[in-house]
Amino acid sequence: MPLAAPSPRFDAAAYLDREARQTERHEYLDGEVFAMAGASRAHATVAGNIFMALRNHLRGGPCSVFIAGMKLHVQADKAFYYPDVFVTCAESDRAQDQYMSAPSLVVEVLSPSTSAYDRGGKFASYRKLPTLREYVLIDPERLSVDLFRRHEDGHWALYPAEAGQTVAFDSVDLRLPIEALYEDVDLQAGRATGHP
Repeated sequence: MPLAAPSPRFDAAAYLDREARQTERHEYLDGEVFAMAGASRAHATVAGNIFMALRNHLRGGPCSVFIAGMKLHVQADKAFYYPDVFVTCAESDRAQDQYMSAPSLVVEVLSPSTSAYDRGGKFASYRKLPTLREYVLIDPERLSVDLFRRHEDGHWALYPAEAGQTVAFDSVDLRLPIEALYEDVDLQAGRATGHP
């Protein structure tokens, strides 16, 4: 769950209006607004790596990829989240500007303060999105990716990946070596590396 204590209750329209005027990002869950914590260098680098891989792969096609600053609306939970990275291929989202609501792939890069929520409550909320096919959790401090995939029968299955393995993003037909997600991240120090 986001770090800050909840602020006074808002309806969705008031939240969207207020959020458009804020310099900091806030998530919204059924009337409550939560400030988002900042990200570490390793977190931001991993998110950037997956964004770039998806952007390059999807360029010129019908799908769009978003990073950090675009809201995702889960109508069933009256919620607006800021996933680290997500992909939507839905025609309905092409007409949207403030938020999207029909993702096929959502990626969250874990942090100590949000890991339990990303695995629990947030994943439960995302599962209510009928278009969502894959939910991916990436640990920025070690080579570890948990990819959850929804099968035709509606059940979710876990496809973990570790060092030396390939991550299969079936929702967008992309295969990446796990190491590509961690490019420029010093896993020993848990931070992004610089270039000389």
